Amino acid sequence: MSRRTKIPAPVGASSLLVIFSVLCFTAFAMLTLSTVKADERLADASCESVKAYYKADCEAEEILAKLRLGMTVDHVIQKGNYYAYSCKVSDTQVLSVVVEIRGQEYQVHQWKLEETVQWKPQEYIELFDVDELLEE
Repeated sequence: MSRRTKIPAPVGASSLLVIFSVLCFTAFAMLTLSTVKADERLADASCESVKAYYKADCEAEEILAKLRLGMTVDHVIQKGNYYAYSCKVSDTQVLSVVVEIRGQEYQVHQWKLEETVQWKPQEYIELFDVDELLEE
């Protein structure tokens, strides 16, 4: 009777390679998922911004139509034939309009989106609290 000894198959390197591959694919899947979520938030914010702009644009068109009919509208500043008004788009933006109306004719001199808050740049970025480090 001959005695046979079983030699185990060399699976160490291939198992490590499979485990590493699965971990890499999992990491890439998580990065993809986070990118998709960020893109979704950006698209939603962009959609809301566009909706708000066109709502203000519609309001500005309605005011212009009333002015062309000779009606008086609240919050419209008049200087001669020039009329100036603004419609709120968001907390930080307004649609500013300046039109000249002469009888049935009108000319739009300004129809633009303007910021209502002044941008203030940061003078420095606080990376860590030095006092807190010195106390430890």
